[in-house]
Amino acid sequence: MIQSVAEFQEKMQLLSKAFLTDLPAKTKDIETAWLQFQDHRNTEALQITHRKVHGLESASKTFGFRELSHAAANLEHALKQLLQTGPDQNDQDQAIHQQIAELNRLAVKPKQDSSLNITKKLNDTRRIDSETGSKVFVVDDDQESAQELAMQLSYYGYEVEVFDKLAKFRTTIQKNPHAIVLMNIEFSDDDLAGIRVMKEIQQKMSESVQVMFLSSNDDLALRLEAVRAGGIAYLTKPINSTDLIDQLDSFATPQMQEPFRVLIIDDSDIVLAYHAAVLELAGMTVKTVNATGAVMQTLLEFNPDVILIDIYMPECNGMELAKVIRQIDGLLNIPIVYLASENDFNTQSEAMSLAGDDFMVKPVEPKHLVSAVTLRVRRARLLRGLMVHDGLTGLFNHTAIKEQLSREIVRSNRLKTPLSFAMVDVDFFKKVNDKHGHAAGDRVLKSLARLLKQRLRGTDIVGRYGGEEFAVIMTDTDAPDASKVIDEIRKVFSRLIHMSDNKEFTVTFSCGIADIQHFPDAKSVSNAADKSLHKAKKKGRNQVMINAD
Repeated sequence: MIQSVAEFQEKMQLLSKAFLTDLPAKTKDIETAWLQFQDHRNTEALQITHRKVHGLESASKTFGFRELSHAAANLEHALKQLLQTGPDQNDQDQAIHQQIAELNRLAVKPKQDSSLNITKKLNDTRRIDSETGSKVFVVDDDQESAQELAMQLSYYGYEVEVFDKLAKFRTTIQKNPHAIVLMNIEFSDDDLAGIRVMKEIQQKMSESVQVMFLSSNDDLALRLEAVRAGGIAYLTKPINSTDLIDQLDSFATPQMQEPFRVLIIDDSDIVLAYHAAVLELAGMTVKTVNATGAVMQTLLEFNPDVILIDIYMPECNGMELAKVIRQIDGLLNIPIVYLASENDFNTQSEAMSLAGDDFMVKPVEPKHLVSAVTLRVRRARLLRGLMVHDGLTGLFNHTAIKEQLSREIVRSNRLKTPLSFAMVDVDFFKKVNDKHGHAAGDRVLKSLARLLKQRLRGTDIVGRYGGEEFAVIMTDTDAPDASKVIDEIRKVFSRLIHMSDNKEFTVTFSCGIADIQHFPDAKSVSNAADKSLHKAKKKGRNQVMINAD
């Protein structure tokens, strides 16, 4: 896994040296393949020669051997023409002989473009600091109000610091430019102090500070001034903590999301390593496959967000492989991007019509590679999310969480690790809807969903089971440990303040837990958790119970 630009540079140097070491053997291999084709004059032998030249052209261009890549590209073009006209044609044989001889000559001491510096192109590909957006500064000279707001935010996992003096805030924000600022507009000595200070700070910072303005007033003039001071949101008092968290999460979530999973299929180990290094530096998780025989197992185990496939592969071409992938259950909608070292319109059209979503010409510029993969994955995750996630809370829906439970139980049994399943139900939810309205009830559900996601581990899985009922899959956790974690969340949730018509109210939940040590399959563990939930309800609600019968 590439963690830094320095590691990337070292990797590129090693790959470049490996390419030079193997280069004479590769050109000799091309010559041997061509001679074997001349002995047999069949399409298969010609395709092998073409594929070897294709790999050499791609790798030499990637590492800046411009003269060598140009010669390989000319040879590849000649071989492709021969493939199109038929292997029996021999009018181009002499020219191809000369081109292969030229490759052998250039391979002895190839010239590398001294101006090539891949790392110069990596400025926009680096990972975003995972802590960016999790730190919040509350700036308000009303200390009681500020501390109450900070406490509510801390329940959702945010690190909060309160400032009642603008001078101290000015100093601290310089050292923490990525913090999200909740700036009150009105101060006791200046009704526009918050806006004025943020304008001054924004002018001095090399990048804009993310600031959300809070105010007792809601008029267009103030909103315009807030925007001019770099405001990304504007909330009016009294602050509804649910709305505020919605806004905060929308800015913090992109940095907290699960890394993109990219599968690259290419028979060139050097090109595979190059593309993997670029994407890993951008914070993505990458799996590489250099032989088609290993594709199936990797697909099912890795569950990629996007697949990059070289057009020319041994045993089958990339387009054939993409058609096979499209016929596998669950993989129909995964984006497939073809990679090739030629900019041929006909090939692109054919590739795109055969199960592909995009076409990139190798070597792909690092910035373009990262942006293309990012665009495809975000769109795919959005579409997939619409199918498997609950519209209100964003959690897995009923069907999806049941599928996740079955999958995780299989995994836990294989690894012989514990797993617990928790059923969470909001207490007296009908009364919440009747007294405060369905909109307030929806906000309560969203608050609980967000709290579960933020307080649980990234490996735990949360879903909305239906209505006011939620399900939690806690991996590598037995029932007693799961109970401790959920009970702590229960205590925090009971302290959250909800708003409706400027009136505050609180809500509690009950929970039932079971684990696969006592209930080994999905049906029995979910039934057991449901039974313990009903026991918790009967015993007075606002508590967690374990079913170990």
